[in-house]
Amino acid sequence: MMESRPIREIAYEVLKHAIVTGDIPAGERIVETDYADRLHISRTPLREALRKLERDGLVEYVVRRGVVVRAFTIADVEEIYTIRNALEMLTLPAIIRNATAEDIASLREKLHGMDELMAAGDIEQLSPLTRAFHSQLTSLCAQNRILRVMESQDEYITRFSAMAIREEKHLQEAHQEHYRLVDLVEARDLPAFQALMQKHINDSKTCCLRALELQRAQQNL
Repeated sequence: MMESRPIREIAYEVLKHAIVTGDIPAGERIVETDYADRLHISRTPLREALRKLERDGLVEYVVRRGVVVRAFTIADVEEIYTIRNALEMLTLPAIIRNATAEDIASLREKLHGMDELMAAGDIEQLSPLTRAFHSQLTSLCAQNRILRVMESQDEYITRFSAMAIREEKHLQEAHQEHYRLVDLVEARDLPAFQALMQKHINDSKTCCLRALELQRAQQNL
């Protein structure tokens, strides 16, 4: 894969992942010579990658500072969740149509694994397993064009979900909703499935916004 893709695209994906996951924190400068050396590339493809990151709203050019990583804003969270919600709702009828008994059993197996992590208080492992559950559920729609667009937002949702999942009350409620979502798929109850999924996504967004506001308040202390 590394050989078949343009260097600028590889640099873009590497930097995007590092920014979204917080490995390159908000406010950090991306010095071209430094990052070109780190990625073992020339400055030309790096600049092209940075321009694409700027279009994504992940970095900005600041006078006398150069390229700086942007902090996620409330507007960013609102927009990304709005996109995700709209796309997710499009997949639900196909999920109901396509889900097999084997799919239901596999989803429940993931939920049992999540039960164990919750009992152990292992939030670090729980967050990726929660995303894996949602990805598996969504993939049942088999609508590849929609899935590809959703995948382009996955890193953002993974970061935001990791923020939201640390709220204990939300964590318990969301996990019970996961079980209920699977039950509704098994029952082929599309209206109830749609209503619960909308609530589930909106609750995650609300928790993420609270976490973001708390994070900013702590930074301003």
